[in-house]
Amino acid sequence: MLTCPYCDAELGLRALHAHLVDEHGDRVESEPYGDQTAYVVTCPRCGERYRKVMRKSGKVSGFVDEFDHPIRMVAFDMLINHLLAEHESTQPAS
Repeated sequence: MLTCPYCDAELGLRALHAHLVDEHGDRVESEPYGDQTAYVVTCPRCGERYRKVMRKSGKVSGFVDEFDHPIRMVAFDMLINHLLAEHESTQPAS
């Protein structure tokens, strides 16, 4: 069982991923990156920011809105990997 880094929910890995996307999706932000858009997710434990440029965001009108859910899924994949690798868990900081 893993603890959500934003709340006290204790879930298995797959359930945690779905929980993050559904309940904490607002933690994934977007920001301009030249003529494209990047998504950003920040680790609530250490403040490390992960940013990924979405290549199609500058070419396809409405890309970010249309693919909001998959974007959040990928962003939270990165966050979970960071939490497991850098913090050895998803336990909230004390």
